[in-house]
Amino acid sequence: MKILLFGGSGQVGWELQRSLAPLGELVSLGRNSIELCGDLADLKGIAQTVDVVKPDIIVNAAAYTAVDNAESESDLARTVNTLAPGALAIAAKCNNALLVHYSTDYVFDGSGDHPRTEDEPTAPINVYGETKLGGEQQIVTSGCQHLIFRTSWVYATYGDNFIKTMLRLAQERDSLKVINDQIGAPTGADLLADISAHCIRTTQQQAITSGCYNLVAKGYTSWYDYADFIFNFARQVNIPLKIKPEDVLSVPSHEFSTVAKRPFNSRLDTSKLQNTFGLNLPPWQMGVARVLIEILKK
Repeated sequence: MKILLFGGSGQVGWELQRSLAPLGELVSLGRNSIELCGDLADLKGIAQTVDVVKPDIIVNAAAYTAVDNAESESDLARTVNTLAPGALAIAAKCNNALLVHYSTDYVFDGSGDHPRTEDEPTAPINVYGETKLGGEQQIVTSGCQHLIFRTSWVYATYGDNFIKTMLRLAQERDSLKVINDQIGAPTGADLLADISAHCIRTTQQQAITSGCYNLVAKGYTSWYDYADFIFNFARQVNIPLKIKPEDVLSVPSHEFSTVAKRPFNSRLDTSKLQNTFGLNLPPWQMGVARVLIEILKK
């Protein structure tokens, strides 16, 4: 089996290189790959790459993820997040390949306080969410065999993310404000990669039909409580922090000015994924603690 991975140099793609390698011959591409085109802004180039590699599985872990910048760079965001998945889907259909694609909780409007299921109405509130939803729709319309995983709040040992930002700020500042009214599930790139590999294998063996699945760690938290978990863990392992616990302030979203709106409710119901693929997702605290150990020991 041959697997073609786009976005191999990103947080999720880096972990996918590890998890997908045992499944077959892996061709991993980043945006700046030379011999084959891995740049999703080049629609003709990525289609040609699929024609050359002729993969059995296409995994797209690449995306335009600069949420605020997407408001002013909407054409580029749509090319990468909407048109490119559509081009990969058409290529997958022509090559009879399975397409695995990653989407986001931002396809919803973030209202309410219940975990969203896959079949609930979508209503993105920013350009990033609109373009990611467009990518989902292009894939479904193509008729290719596909697995779409919606996730949120992704972190990893590799790359930049909330965990590393909080640790850096806690060592630099005397006080810090963290948002308390946006709720979601911190989800490790390693978990996404391992579940993806499991689902690919299961789909190949059991001929599971195409579908969209929510994939996040178990449980929910706010950005403030997430930060508090990070700081407490660091103190427990004797990492010196400049900031004191009482100087980490819990504040509402309106105290931060952002170009793009963010959803308040990023909860995703994972029942469909767990029931279809026989999975038990771990609590978010487990993954965050493990990555913290890896980051802090460096």
